[in-house]
Amino acid sequence: MATSTQTQQTISNLEYDWLTVMHNKAQALQAYDKYIQDAREANAQQCVDLFTKLKESDMEQIQEIRKHLMDVMPQS
Repeated sequence: MATSTQTQQTISNLEYDWLTVMHNKAQALQAYDKYIQDAREANAQQCVDLFTKLKESDMEQIQEIRKHLMDVMPQS
């Protein structure tokens, strides 16, 4: 019986890369909540505003990555 020398990948390197980026951004969203709270407690409104802006940017990027993955990932 011949065995295949090729192993089918469950997930491609590129898919893994995108999922890792999305995961890291999702973790950052949780961290921003803490940073925003710290800035509020320090009465540092400019910091609150910037952390909020960065959080919103990451949220938009996660949505863009999700859409991209749905468009390019092979359907099984």
